[in-house]
Amino acid sequence: MEVKKVAVIMGSDSDFAALKGAFQILKAFDVPFEVHVFSAHRTPFEAAEFAQNARENGFGVLIAAAGKAAHLAGALAAQSVLPVIGIPIKVSLDGLDALLATVQMPRGIPVATVAIDGADNAALLAIEMLAIGDETLAERLLESRKSMREEVLKKDERVQTEVEGL
Repeated sequence: MEVKKVAVIMGSDSDFAALKGAFQILKAFDVPFEVHVFSAHRTPFEAAEFAQNARENGFGVLIAAAGKAAHLAGALAAQSVLPVIGIPIKVSLDGLDALLATVQMPRGIPVATVAIDGADNAALLAIEMLAIGDETLAERLLESRKSMREEVLKKDERVQTEVEGL
């Protein structure tokens, strides 16, 4: 079975640096993805057209990153039945303006929202969504969680040893 693609849409190319972690995670899990710059305000027609055609173009999840007014995730969600994950980007007001604009969606047009500058978790959430119907991705996620667990347990062991030496 072919893995669905993830679209990572940023409202401005200035958001690129905040999204690098997401790109690395998607690559590490061998999830195909495309990256585009579409603005909810400056290219509304292109953003809408992309979202309207995303499902038939092989996408399974849309990730939208935007700062300030941050209407991109909602604009995409209004045009697609695919799940949309919003990443509020810290540009002004410590990112709180973007967080509220992303998370406060009207009934009927949901957007899953991660933390301000939370691109890594957005990528992982997208992978989890795709893994619902993909056992290989689910296994990769389980292995990743196992590795994280082992890492934390090693850190715990080091801390315990350090405390004993005090």
